[in-house]
Parts: sequence; structure tokens; C-alpha cells
Amino acid sequence: MNNKNKIIIISGPTASGKTKTSVNLATKLGGEIINFDSLVFYKELTIGTAKPTQKEMNDIPHHLVGTHSIYSPLNAADFIKEAVPIINRIHERNKTVFLVGGSGFYLQALLHGMYDSPTTSEKILNQSETLYLKQGITPFLKILKDEDLESFERYHENDHYRIRRAVEHFWQTGQRFSTSRKKMQTDMNLTPIEKYEWDLFHLYLDIDKEEHFKIIQKRSQTMLKNGLIEEVRAILSKGADGSEKPLNSIGYKETISYIRGDFPSIEAYLERLNINTRRLAKSQRTWFKKVEKKSYNPLTDQDILLSDCNNFLEN
Repeated sequence: MNNKNKIIIISGPTASGKTKTSVNLATKLGGEIINFDSLVFYKELTIGTAKPTQKEMNDIPHHLVGTHSIYSPLNAADFIKEAVPIINRIHERNKTVFLVGGSGFYLQALLHGMYDSPTTSEKILNQSETLYLKQGITPFLKILKDEDLESFERYHENDHYRIRRAVEHFWQTGQRFSTSRKKMQTDMNLTPIEKYEWDLFHLYLDIDKEEHFKIIQKRSQTMLKNGLIEEVRAILSKGADGSEKPLNSIGYKETISYIRGDFPSIEAYLERLNINTRRLAKSQRTWFKKVEKKSYNPLTDQDILLSDCNNFLEN
């Protein structure tokens, strides 16, 4: 089996079975897993992130799982710096890389690079993400047309990634990206895919929305049973105040609110947790809708998944 530069991406909304599917495929195909879920990076967060179990991590090598602290959040640029060498080392061992997660921005940054705005602030990135999820690419195109016509004419309207990066660069620096781009070295214009000649197969897990909501509700119940509230109490007792960026994520912010008495009952807290998780899944679907991929139902398509991955690795 030829694993040279092969990367199998397993993405999908939260609670779509990415961990189970990735462990199953990596076990049968002989690969290693690199996490790109933005919460699974943190050692303090376990129950609310549905991390791989210790047994799963003992059976299959996992990377960037519980390797960082919530007090020093990992941004996309840092993620690229850490993930690229790991990918290259796995390829040197002639093993397949499985990139697994639901944080589309981190995946896109890794594959396409952030060379156009290497110092973009978290504030700008969040501003960009919020606008994109609410209104799509249209406002970004208008900004480019008004402020940087050369970039507007250069990028195809479907190239959402580069259009957004050009606007973020303009917001961050006040300079047209087309002007800055001309000053960059040729090597920096290569995306990681081009630079390392990665061969990609992107499989996306999705479930019927009604069925998926039932799974979300069941998972929330399981998290509470496994001690999510106790986990958050312990984090707060060790000095966190809830303002840490990872603690503002779905699952943790609701639990902090419950601990502080903001919900009239545990049922109200659980209902809010389920609703917000469903909204997160919707935003993740919106993101991945614009990405080239092949979709599967993880509840029924495991054999097809294995077969298609085998075909990818053998070609």
C-alpha cells in the first residue's frame, strides 16, 4: 500500500462519529491520527470535548490531543507550525496521516497556509468568521472590489479562502493584499499542499438532522453522567475564571453558567446545551458545504468508507 504523502481527512459536525470512524480506519489501514478540533488540544478539557479514550490513544498513535493548556490557547498559525512537522514524520514512517476534527478554519489554514496574513489577530479572524457564517462570501467580495480591485479580479468568486484572507489582511494592515503579495518570496506563495505534495482524500461524516439531534441529546446526557459539571468545577477551583477562550466554547460556557446559578434547573441547562450544540453543528455544516469532499453517513457507510479509503491508498 502506497502511503507516500497520503492524507485522509475525516471531518464533520460535532457528534457525527469522527473519533470512532478515525480509530476504526487507522486500525485497519495502519495510520496515525492528528487532531484538528480546536478544543481537543487542551489537557484540562476532556468530558466536554468527547476526547478519544486512553485505550483508543494507546492502540493508535494520536497527535495534538491534550497537548496544550487553556491558559495558552493554540491559534491557527501555531497549529500549522506544529502539525506540518508531525505530518512529515508520519509520512517518513510510510504511514497514512488521518486528519480528524470539526474546526474547519484550522484545517483550511493547514492545507492552504496563512502566508497572506501571518500576523492576523484573533479579533480579526473572529470578525471574519462571524461575517462569513452570517452572510457568506458576498460582503467580502464587495470589500475587495471597493478596496483592492486587483485582488478582486485575481481570485475566482468561489475561492472563498483567498478572498477572505485578502480582506483580513486589509483589515489588519490597512494595506491592499495585492500590494503586499508582490513583495513576498516565491516559496511563501506555495501552499503546504503544493510544497509537500500532499495527496488528499476528504471524507465528511453527516447524519440526517433529526437523527443527529437525538445523538446530540444522548451525548449531552452521557457527558453529564460522566461528570462534565464536576470537571468544570475542578477547572474553576484551580484558578480559571471562565474568561479563557476555550471555556467560552459550547458545553463549557453553559456549564459555567449553570454552576453560577444562571439556570433555574438542570433541565433548563441541559436544554440550552442541546440547542447550542445543534447550532454549532449547523455552522459546521455551513462551513464544510463549500469544501470539496465526499460525504458519508457514519451510521450506515462504514464498509463503504473502508473500501473507498483502500482504493485511495492503492492508487
